[in-house]
Amino acid sequence: MCVHDTDSGKSPHPIPKEVNYMNGIKRRTVLMLLVIASLVFSLAGSAYAFSDTQKDKEKAAIENLQKQGILSGTGKDKFSPQGTLTVGNAVALIVKAMDLNIDGLRFIKEPKASDSFTKVKDDAWYAPSFIIAFYNGLDIPQDIDPNAKATREQFAYWLYNALAKKGEYAWVKMYVTIRDENQINAGYMDAIQKLLIGKIATLDAKGNFRPEQAVTRSEAAGMLYRALEFVKNTPPIEPANPETSVLSDVKLTSEKVSDDLLKVTVSATVPHLGYGLEIAGIAFHGSEAVVSYRPILPDPSAMYGQMVNTVKAVTYVSSMYTPKLGDQVPAESRKQETGNGTQTVPVDNVTSPVNTKHPIRNPDGSSGSSGGSAGVPSGY
Repeated sequence: MCVHDTDSGKSPHPIPKEVNYMNGIKRRTVLMLLVIASLVFSLAGSAYAFSDTQKDKEKAAIENLQKQGILSGTGKDKFSPQGTLTVGNAVALIVKAMDLNIDGLRFIKEPKASDSFTKVKDDAWYAPSFIIAFYNGLDIPQDIDPNAKATREQFAYWLYNALAKKGEYAWVKMYVTIRDENQINAGYMDAIQKLLIGKIATLDAKGNFRPEQAVTRSEAAGMLYRALEFVKNTPPIEPANPETSVLSDVKLTSEKVSDDLLKVTVSATVPHLGYGLEIAGIAFHGSEAVVSYRPILPDPSAMYGQMVNTVKAVTYVSSMYTPKLGDQVPAESRKQETGNGTQTVPVDNVTSPVNTKHPIRNPDGSSGSSGGSAGVPSGY
């Protein structure tokens, strides 16, 4: 039997209105379900599967980071695993993946990327990431070109510095043989060694690290994923036992710099002039700013006057927080490796605060965020 649309008036056997109404609901429901299903499958295809990573050795890492929203593709379901990253891409990716921020800092004026990097434009999409990287001690050269290709050693060094912000970890004391180690920047070697020991970075089949080669998107994803797994599965070491510390009479004082800013000083007594003191970090809990600290050990190759000394370290926090003395964390050697080579941390006298390896810098910018960005970030 042929049934026509009742609205046309042509049906010889009109369907009762209530039946027609229910059929309409069913048709609309089925149509809606089909639309939703098509959207789900479409989104699943674009969000959870890259068509060009199926044979890549970092396939699992790429898919995991994609599901976390850390990685995106290069368009049309492509990830381009053998493509390279610019410095701007690399910095933004590390900052995002390691969840770095400057939320606990308050600035007198808005911080700008150009304050710290000569070639980073303030309206670039990656500019906020450079600001965050700077204040988190990633040790990126001031004159770096954000449009240059990031090398494997640069990516590894910045990633290790970001990893160090997540906690103090005990690394196995061993040395991994690298066939092309003579090509590695001396200031980056310690970071690369630790990433190799932690199985975060890897060597190629010939035992080379290839430090000066551009890091591929696949390699970057692999290192990032393993760094996140390391943080998740490796508990940080416990703070040093105060009873065995070289520091005694540790005190925290604060003074008002402005209506918005407090100068916080940690002081301690040390056995002789070779010891120093530095701020290890600040943790913000509610209205409290908990300041942790650590001693700097003497250079074993130097000679120091054997007299009791007082050392100080200074940092700055917003006046909206109440400074509180936190725990001591394990000491660091006075000789420290940086991207610019080995440098010695000076301790002049009680009026000269000791510089830190990853300084919590005097925030001379205004209250607010790290600023907006212009343009849209390209796919990681």
